Amino acid sequence: MRYQESKEQSAELLRQVIALMGQHDAPFNPISFTVWYEYVSGINAWLTQAVAKALLTEKRLSSATLMRLYQEGVAEVNPSAMVKIANELQQTMIGMGEQALRTAQHAGQFGEQLDGLNTALGSSDVAGVSTLISQAMEGTALMRSSVGELEQQVAASRKEINRLQGELERARDEVLQDPLTKVLNRRGFDEKLAVLVGVASEPGRCHGLVMLDIDHFKRVNDTHGHVMGDRVLQAIGEVLRSCVTEKMHSVARFGGEEFAILLPNTSLDQCVKMAELVCQRTRAMRIRDRRTNEVVLSVTISGGVAVLQSGDDAQRLIVRADSALYQSKKSGRDRVTCACA
Repeated sequence: MRYQESKEQSAELLRQVIALMGQHDAPFNPISFTVWYEYVSGINAWLTQAVAKALLTEKRLSSATLMRLYQEGVAEVNPSAMVKIANELQQTMIGMGEQALRTAQHAGQFGEQLDGLNTALGSSDVAGVSTLISQAMEGTALMRSSVGELEQQVAASRKEINRLQGELERARDEVLQDPLTKVLNRRGFDEKLAVLVGVASEPGRCHGLVMLDIDHFKRVNDTHGHVMGDRVLQAIGEVLRSCVTEKMHSVARFGGEEFAILLPNTSLDQCVKMAELVCQRTRAMRIRDRRTNEVVLSVTISGGVAVLQSGDDAQRLIVRADSALYQSKKSGRDRVTCACA
């Protein structure tokens, strides 16, 4: 169970939550309440860090920020989607079960006919044998038809189950995807990274992490507004998706204007080349005014690269890649730095 606080504990949390909600620009709605409740209660470690980071650049958190935090760190798979999928799966299984029962009943009747025929063949009742043979032939035809219907039902059910599985995967993907940039959100990244850290790389290869941060992004928001800032984030999402084409590689919005790329079973050199490609394509990108088609601004991005080493956990890998990213920022931005061993 997600919330296990007593009535007294929840009352104290409620007081703190309402006080926090009054300090920010997001409206008093269930989404804002849930985010602040999990933040104050301390039950969501990722959310605690994400809120602290958001407060560094946005003193009064907006509705958009609270929605992002909710989607990335709180929301589960859409309950109505889960109910719909479960109900459809249940109906599919019921239909297949009913057809299997009918086939079993026909098989039982056919077995009885064959037993009767076998008994009659051992007697001298020619007329009775003739009748039983006719019944057995009818039973054979019925069994053939019933088995054929069962095969069709199984094939249709298999197809329907595959469709429902696809719906379930899409519903889950929505929870793990950042709606603005169309790449993985932080939760999706954490899940992918946990899997990566738990699996040994292939001989001669390594698991790599590229951390990226848009240069001077606060200046973009301050000068051009948050709407233009969102367009920059969307454009970076497109750049990342165009660069990362390997199915096993993953792109995520790590938080705010920071992104990450996971590259399993690769090499340090390939990780660096990937980061440099992103920097190059970002540098060439131009953001235009949609009304006039005039170029409004261009941006650059900095990168840090680290590879998983013996004894590393997920946090240690992130810290080393983030430290390399910091060095890129410190050295002038729009560049890639490798983490020291």
